[in-house]
Order: sequence, then structure tokens, then C-alpha cells
Amino acid sequence: MEIENFKLLSTLLKQRSGLVLMKDKAYLLEARLMPIARKHGLADLDQICEVLRTRRETALIADITEAMVSNGTEFFGDKKPFDLFRSLVLPKLISARAESKKIRIWSAGCSSGQEPYSLAMILKEEQEQLREWQVDIVATDLSEGILPKAKAGIYSQFEVQRGLPIRMLIKYFRQNGDKWHMDASVRSMVDFKTHNLLETAKHLGKFDVVLCRNVLMSFDQPTNEQVLSHISDVLSQDGVLYLGSSETVQGVTDRLTSIPDVPGLFQQAGSVSVVTASR
Repeated sequence: MEIENFKLLSTLLKQRSGLVLMKDKAYLLEARLMPIARKHGLADLDQICEVLRTRRETALIADITEAMVSNGTEFFGDKKPFDLFRSLVLPKLISARAESKKIRIWSAGCSSGQEPYSLAMILKEEQEQLREWQVDIVATDLSEGILPKAKAGIYSQFEVQRGLPIRMLIKYFRQNGDKWHMDASVRSMVDFKTHNLLETAKHLGKFDVVLCRNVLMSFDQPTNEQVLSHISDVLSQDGVLYLGSSETVQGVTDRLTSIPDVPGLFQQAGSVSVVTASR
């Protein structure tokens, strides 16, 4: 691919999604965008770039962005964040929100839905003590194409084998041919919405827990600062932010800080989170 075409596509992706694509990842363009070229009747990536230079094809731009930002996820990915949610974060929130009996959770960059559904299954397991509670799970992604799959809650054998305990598979899914269908009672707990993390999230309301895991690694530092600022705007004063194991707020923003002795969890700077390391 010509360097000018790489620059055109990488600039487009940065502007549209915040994704920073380095030259050593140029092969991803070929792998992910050739199906987009064929869909639009174009021969290759060079023809895609010709179209982008001559006219604004909204559908083509949307398909390019979606193909590049879509990432696979798995149920209970990395396991430890969900163990922390079950054993530490949720009990602390139940205690702190005993009066209002309301908890709001945001799964940012939810992809095909495994993360918010994992949370929903944990909450289903705790339904006895949450019987009179209102617990909202909002799941967002930039990709309009992936959200219908997430909402449908239908997964392949390979997808349910990735991280999902067999007990929960049997309890919350039913098999139909070679697909596994999420139980409607779990699907109904998650509200899926399209949202670009580069934009304000204030219209989504305030949240007690925000999960934005393994998203920031795709951005440069100024974009990370922008995204974290938007998250801070909607995180409750004593709320909890989850980031990926290799992600941090240190050196990026002064609005958020790590929660002492709890790796991967962050809070509003100058506040005291409902979560502490003590159990």
C-alpha cells in the first residue's frame, strides 16, 4: 500500500474513532478492509482511497471504521476483574447504596456483549439480596454493526467456551443447533446503545461502576485524556472505574487516581471510593 493511502486511512480512523494505527499494523488494513472493498464493488484498498478522496461516501466510511474498531471479547475476560466485582465491588455498593437501592453500571466498548452479560449473570446470582433493587447495565460501542449481535445474545460454541463456566452455560443458555442463546431474563438486564467514547457521555447519566477495559491501549495519550475526562464526568463521586491490566490513569489525567492496593481499579481524584482493599 502506498504511504499516502496509509496516511489517509490512519487519519480517517484517528478522527472517527481515536484509533491510532502504527505502520507496523498496516497489514490489519489489508486483512480487515478487503471485505469492505468487495462489499462496495471496489477492487482493493487503493480504490477505497480514490473514493475517499473524490467524494464523501458515508456508508463506506462507517464500514471502514467498524471493521477496524471491532474487537472480539470473551465471557468473564481476565477473570480477576469479575471476581473483584463479585467479592468486593458489589458488596460495597450494596452497603453504600442501601438507602437509594439503585446501582448503575456502564460497560464502555462492549463489542459483542460478553462483558455486560457476564456482569448480568453475576447480578442474577445475587438476585435474592437485590430483589428490591434497581440495577441498570448500560453497554455501549461505537460499532453499530456489532450491537445487533450483542442484543441478540446468540453465540457460537467457540465463544461460549471462552471463559464461561459450564454451570452458567447450562443455567443461562439454551442450545439451538450449533448456537447458544442467552436467556431472555439476562438479555433484558442490559441496555445496548451506540456511543463514541470521543464524545461526551453525560446523556447516559451517572454511573457507580464504569468498565472501560482494554480500550485505551488503542489510543494515543491526548485521546486517552479526552476519554478519561468524559468518563470522570459521569462517574459518581465514590464510584469505581475498571481499566485493562496494562492501562493506567497515571500521567494521563489528574481527574482520576488508582485505588490503593486494588490493581486495575480507579476512582475520582480527591474522593474516597466505596471500594477499599480491606475485606
